Amino acid sequence: MKEEEDLTQIPAFKYCRESRVFKTGRVFPNDVNNHKTLFGGKLMSSIDEVASISAMRHCRANVVTASTDSVDFLLPIRPTDSVCFESFVTWTGRTSIEVFVKVISEHLYTGERAVAATSFLTFVAVNEDGVPVSVPKIIPETVEEKLMSESAEERAQLRKVRRSMSKKLASQLNTSKYWEENNHSN
Repeated sequence: MKEEEDLTQIPAFKYCRESRVFKTGRVFPNDVNNHKTLFGGKLMSSIDEVASISAMRHCRANVVTASTDSVDFLLPIRPTDSVCFESFVTWTGRTSIEVFVKVISEHLYTGERAVAATSFLTFVAVNEDGVPVSVPKIIPETVEEKLMSESAEERAQLRKVRRSMSKKLASQLNTSKYWEENNHSN
């Protein structure tokens, strides 16, 4: 039993590269909208998938998505493109993990590549009972990792403000069924 506990010990620091994930796929006709570009929701699903793998690689524990902080759609992705997702951990709190996802489109006939979207997501590491657990700090090495790490504290503060505002708004929203309400006024 003691050996199992030792195996779950988490290091104090890990390199960003240890959490890096790559996923490349094709864009098929059933993946596009009426503009013949990749559905935003399909892109967002893949972003969440690769980001969650990065978060789990970093903490070696279960994670839950706390927020999708941003998804910026910069360029359309078309059926003539492949789409490559690259993610890595950029910042950690005590139990939270920020992950950056870069989406690169590549025109399959010309080889032209461009950043088509970027995203930041936040996860919370949890144990088997769903209780938050501590995570290692990160060590950025590359120029890109350092760029993301340097601006992470500001994003973390903005997340706290936005979450507080969201909770306040949610507390003021009606949860009853529309057809059961007595007052239907505007």
